[in-house]
Amino acid sequence: MNKLFINTEVTRGHIRKTLQGHFSEHLGRCIYGGLFVGEDSDIPNVNGMRKDVVEALRAIRIPVLRWPGGCFADEYHWKDGIGPRESRKKMVNTHWGGVTEDNSFGTHEFMELCRQLGCDAYINGNVGSGTVQEMSEWVEYLTFDGVSPMADLRRANGQDEAWRVPYFGVGNENWGCGGNMTAEYYANEYRRYQTYVRQYRKDSKVYRIACGPSGDNYAWTEVLMREAGRYMDGLSLHHYTVLGTWQHKGSALGFSEQDYYETLSKTLVMDELIRLHSAIMDRYDPQKRVGLIVDEWGMWYDVEEGTNPGFLYQQNSMRDAMVAALNLNIFNKHCDRVHMANIAQLANVLQSPILTEGPDMVLTPTYYAFKLFSHHQENELLDSALAAPLFEKDGVKLPALQESSSLAPDGTVHVTLVNPSLDEAQAVDIVLQGKTVQSVSGEVLTGAMDDHNSFDKPHIVADKKFESFTIAEHSVKAVVPTCGLVHLAIR
Repeated sequence: MNKLFINTEVTRGHIRKTLQGHFSEHLGRCIYGGLFVGEDSDIPNVNGMRKDVVEALRAIRIPVLRWPGGCFADEYHWKDGIGPRESRKKMVNTHWGGVTEDNSFGTHEFMELCRQLGCDAYINGNVGSGTVQEMSEWVEYLTFDGVSPMADLRRANGQDEAWRVPYFGVGNENWGCGGNMTAEYYANEYRRYQTYVRQYRKDSKVYRIACGPSGDNYAWTEVLMREAGRYMDGLSLHHYTVLGTWQHKGSALGFSEQDYYETLSKTLVMDELIRLHSAIMDRYDPQKRVGLIVDEWGMWYDVEEGTNPGFLYQQNSMRDAMVAALNLNIFNKHCDRVHMANIAQLANVLQSPILTEGPDMVLTPTYYAFKLFSHHQENELLDSALAAPLFEKDGVKLPALQESSSLAPDGTVHVTLVNPSLDEAQAVDIVLQGKTVQSVSGEVLTGAMDDHNSFDKPHIVADKKFESFTIAEHSVKAVVPTCGLVHLAIR
């Protein structure tokens, strides 16, 4: 039997709620139709925001939302998205499908969405095609409460009180779609631009995030930390799990068991990426003041047949729920350095928790994975050690179980356990040092590897009550089902 040892008297870091963050870009049907339908829509909405989507996201305690991109951020000029909608400038979304962007969803709409969601705003500024003045004026427009040209313009557009914007990204993927810059060049640009991301509010500091590396580009991290580390609060990291090649990424459905196992093996690379980038950051920032911000992660498949290839629409199966769970456990384990993570993307794009089609909404398996992990938010990571063997399938080696454990303010121990096997349920003996077990409750998410929710059958996959456990004075024995995620609350 697998054994999990948890010392409830030793903590290893604080699990910020922002590790379960999300990302919304002007891409395909993420914003328009997914989140925003306009006040005149027949789809039930509040100030243009879909009621069903807002309610679903509030239920999983969405903590932070990144916007407007992504690659779109470095061609977005924020003044095009304010003022009367009928007079806003239209543009071509050159990155994503070549469609017309009418800018009807802009700064005010995004901040209204965050208000309805009850989440923090993470805004990504334009370095690639924007100016220092443009970025500086956006921060002023958003956060300054005094008398100034931008604050006055905000009031003229109907928002008297300045907003709270806790997170601001200075550029996006500037090694690629954000300008094809070298690390040295971007480090200097970052130092210049961030100077003018002013701290206007005494009650809410703007946390400045620099564009970090893609995947294993450790040289980028080295240069940024060396040249600009003291000027940043966070450094981003982007990594997508891709099964095949970027030209042929495989299908979201209709995959083989070998595809399933290879996908999970590739997503576990996230742990190595965080460890090695963190080691570089540790040399320049041993106090871990600068956070690693994994603000784009998730599965990337070939688009669904018959959809616009620039819209990146894909279905979402139990395989994706396993990918989400493995990553969320990894982020918890590295919470001393990882301050935020944002899955790509929130609706109808890549690994989405939510799919919409007209008035209909579907919650995906990934949504339910986030629901089970929401119990970890703002808890303390507990010292834990898992004794579980590796298993090999189709030439791929994976851990029999993967976990993270946390202590809530009320003393409850929360454990999330992932069993990647398609063949064998995994029994585990959870031994708790420093705690007497009074009661246990749990939830489970499980199914066949390609089980998914569709608009015709929206309830194939959902979390259920978990009862496959027994209790002793200082331990809990549980059986985690195949292709399964279990959350336990031990009181």
